[in-house]
Amino acid sequence: MTILVDDPRWPAHGRLWAHLVSDASLDELHAFAAVTGIPRRAFDRDHYDVPEDSIDRLVTAGAVRVSGHELVKRLIASGLRVTARERRGL
Repeated sequence: MTILVDDPRWPAHGRLWAHLVSDASLDELHAFAAVTGIPRRAFDRDHYDVPEDSIDRLVTAGAVRVSGHELVKRLIASGLRVTARERRGL
C-alpha cells in the first residue's frame, strides 16, 4: 500500500495543486490525509487536492512523488479510480 502525490499542475485560487491518492484503499488515503493535516473538504471522490507547498511535507510523511501519468495508472490499477462518466452521474 502506497500513498502517491503527483506534480502540481492545476491552477486554482492563486496556487498550483496536485493530487494525493492511495494505490490500495480509501481508508488508507483518509488516514494519511488526517495525520498530515489535509482537510476532508479537499477530498474529491478518489483523491485529495493538495497545494504545491504541502508536497514536501507529504513526502516526508511517506507519500511517494510520481508523475501524473503514473498516479493515474496506479489509481486505475487499484480499482479506486472514479471516471469522468461516473463523476457526471451517467
